[in-house]
Amino acid sequence: MFSKKIGIDLGTANSLVYLEGQGVVLNEPTVVAVSSETGGILAVGNTAKEMLGRTPDEIEASRPLRDGVIADYIVTEAMLSFFLDKVAGRFRLFKPEVMVCVPAGITSVERRAVLDATVSAGAKTAYLIDEPLAAAIGAKIPIATPSGNMIVDIGGGSTDAAVISLGGVVVYNSAKVAGNKIDEAIALYARRKFNLIIGERTAEEIKLTIGSATALEKDTTMEIRGRDSITGLPKSVDLKSSQATDAILPVLNQILDAVKQVLEQTPPELASDIIDKGIVMSGGTSLLKNIDKFFTESLGVPCHVAEDPMLCVVYGTGMVLENIDLYRKSIIKR
Repeated sequence: MFSKKIGIDLGTANSLVYLEGQGVVLNEPTVVAVSSETGGILAVGNTAKEMLGRTPDEIEASRPLRDGVIADYIVTEAMLSFFLDKVAGRFRLFKPEVMVCVPAGITSVERRAVLDATVSAGAKTAYLIDEPLAAAIGAKIPIATPSGNMIVDIGGGSTDAAVISLGGVVVYNSAKVAGNKIDEAIALYARRKFNLIIGERTAEEIKLTIGSATALEKDTTMEIRGRDSITGLPKSVDLKSSQATDAILPVLNQILDAVKQVLEQTPPELASDIIDKGIVMSGGTSLLKNIDKFFTESLGVPCHVAEDPMLCVVYGTGMVLENIDLYRKSIIKR
């Protein structure tokens, strides 16, 4: 009764925290700066992201989650502890109940790692919910009806595509291809085309500024700066939006393949529902310009981006946490 209920969307790129009765109270990059000498946590979130690619030897700034799963258990636990302290207060009489959402395709060992890290970070009870289900609930899709609804959640580390009916996932596919791979593709293109080495943050900036899933009517240009791979000296070049589109197309096609696999396995009755209603897209990467247009043209099924796509998963997690008895069959508890 006195313990707080907290929902966490533990993403590869960003982590969002939902507090019962207050909504989303925290939105920070999933980046942690650790001291190489002591192993102590120096910074988490926005402060740590500022350090990416700019740290001296004694500090290491990294992302503890890769492809939607825990890559560094100790750092993830410390990060979860930081989030709980920030939201529930450092000195608390009652431990909070915490629900974390995870990609649908992760193994039972990976699920156990998330539950253990959550309890070790200070949770009284830890719950897990699959990301596609949380995203569908957050996108206000009526998942309990005997009708097919399809959600494609494209985050930073993974893409989850699922068909949901009667409150459960009927068919799903999880691919470790999403926003981070788009950033890598842009960095690789800059190196091959211009012999220019750019950092992770610059690649992300290009994606957000001029990146588009389909060619724009008017080609825009952006100046990008980095290091010349031949001379080793600083260098700047102009990158066109059409070039950025060319760079990210192979990654978009991989995401498209993951979505196609789900559609191919969908029962015919549910497939006809999806053609009527279309596919709902959520996750931060669905904010990429014209991505809904790209999927609509490629699949022949209408696709539209959900309202507040970045917040769909965390809203869904919060709604499940507040109505836990309704969704008990959809969650894992520890």
